[in-house]
Amino acid sequence: MGKGSKASHLSYIGDAETGNHVNVGCGSITVNYDGQNKFLTTVEDNTLIGCNVNFIAPVTVGKGAIVAAGSTITEDVSSESLAITRSRQVNKESYDNK
Repeated sequence: MGKGSKASHLSYIGDAETGNHVNVGCGSITVNYDGQNKFLTTVEDNTLIGCNVNFIAPVTVGKGAIVAAGSTITEDVSSESLAITRSRQVNKESYDNK
């Protein structure tokens, strides 16, 4: 973890390089093991990582990027960009009618 960086509670940041002034939201994890090999997640300076983000390594989050809460990141995120990977919410009305 770089200078001024922090990872909130219930986060797992393993096999990762984290730059300066990175804020990792709670519940975020680096998914770094495929059953045979470990891979690196790189998070560059001045990034904001929302809560409950999964990084499927190997990936790099560029300088100044933002990753939206609840996202699963499987591809590199460009510097100064916003990454969002979520499905739309669908409500099934009267789903449990018996």
